[in-house]
Amino acid sequence: MSAVPETPIALSLSTIEGLRDVAETDWDLCANPADQPSNPFVKHRFLKAMEDSRSVGEGTGWQPMHLTVKDDNGRLLGVAPLYAKSHSYGEYVFDWAWADAYERAGGQYFPKLVCAAPFTPATGPRLLARTDTEIPAEQIRAGLLQGLVQVCQQTNTSSLHINFPTLLEADEAEKQGVMKRIGLQFHWHNQGYTQFDDFLDAFNSRKRKAVKKERREAQALGLDIRCLQGPEILEQHWDAFFRFYMNTSDRKWGSAYLTRDFFSMIDPSDVVLVMAFDGGLPVAGALNLLGDDCLFGRNWGCDAGYKMLHFEACYYRAIDYAIEHRLSRVEAGAQGHHKLQRGYLPSPTYSLHWIKDPGLDEPIRNFVKREGEQVMAEIDALTAQESPYKTA
Repeated sequence: MSAVPETPIALSLSTIEGLRDVAETDWDLCANPADQPSNPFVKHRFLKAMEDSRSVGEGTGWQPMHLTVKDDNGRLLGVAPLYAKSHSYGEYVFDWAWADAYERAGGQYFPKLVCAAPFTPATGPRLLARTDTEIPAEQIRAGLLQGLVQVCQQTNTSSLHINFPTLLEADEAEKQGVMKRIGLQFHWHNQGYTQFDDFLDAFNSRKRKAVKKERREAQALGLDIRCLQGPEILEQHWDAFFRFYMNTSDRKWGSAYLTRDFFSMIDPSDVVLVMAFDGGLPVAGALNLLGDDCLFGRNWGCDAGYKMLHFEACYYRAIDYAIEHRLSRVEAGAQGHHKLQRGYLPSPTYSLHWIKDPGLDEPIRNFVKREGEQVMAEIDALTAQESPYKTA
C-alpha cells in the first residue's frame, strides 16, 4: 500500500455533505486568500451552484463529501472539494483503463474519491489553505492531504485522485509519496502585448497570415460579437447559451453535465460570455470564467455552422480580452492540438493519485512514470517543431 502522508501539526479533520454546511466567507478565506490570485472554480458560490442546481449530488455519480480542517478552537483553516465518484465522467483525467484492468483482476475500482472542481479541466488550487494564520499554509495543505488519504482508507473507496492541482501542490504531494501524473493542455501566455497585432508580430509570416485570414473570414459573417460581463448578462443570454451547450453536448458525448439552473447561480462577475448575434438573435456563445491573472475557456456552442466563428469566439476574443485586461494567460480547456497554430503553446498539467491496493498501485506508478516521460517529450517536440512563433 502507498505510504500515508504525514502532517507535522495536530488538526481536526471532518467531512461535510455539502457547501450549505460551511459559511461562504469561511470557505473563501481558504479558497481564495487575499495574497493569492483568485480562482473562480473553487469559490464557495461556484461549487454550491453545482450542488443547488443538481449538476452534482444524488443520481449524478458526484456525491459531495468535502473535507474540512479546523484548529483546536474550531477555526476553519483549510478545505478541499471532495466527491465520491461512481464513474469517471466529467473529470478530463482519464483512468478508465485503470478501472477496467482492476475489475478484470477481481477488484472494485468504483466508488473512488476525486478532489476537483467538477467538469472543469482548469488548473487551480485544490488543497485550500488560509494564509492569514500563525500556521503555515504548507502545513495546512499537508494536513488536508493526509485527511484525504484517511477518508479513502476509512471508506469503501479504491483510490484518491486530485485533478488539476497547482504545480506547488503537486510537488508537495509527490514528496509525501503520492504519485504525480503529467497531462498536456494548450495555454496562451501574455508577453506584455498591448494589442492583438503585437501578439501577431511574434508569429512567423506564414502563421501570422493564416490567423489574419481566419479573423477576416469570421468578421465577414456579419455577426455582432460581444463580450458580456456582470449585469450585462441577462437570463435570456443564459437561455440561449444553454441551448448552445446542449447542442454541443448532444454532438460530442450524448449527455450534458450542467443543468440550466447552474448558469443562473454562478457569480456573473466571474463570467466573460462571448456571444454572437445575427440580426439581434443569439446564434453562438463561448463561456469563460475569470481569475485575477487568467481567463479560463470552458464551454462553446452554436445554432448552426459558421465558418471560423469557433476560433474567433473561443480563442481570438479570449486573447483580445486578456491583452486588454493585462491577464497573464488564457487556458482554453482540454485537448485540441489545433490551438497550437493559434498561439496556445503546449503546457503541462498535473493530477495526483493515491491507490489503496498495492497490487494496483505499483503498475499504475510504472505507467504514470513512462507516460510522463512521453508527455514531456511531446511538449518539447511540439514547441520545437510546430510553434507558430518566430525562432531566435
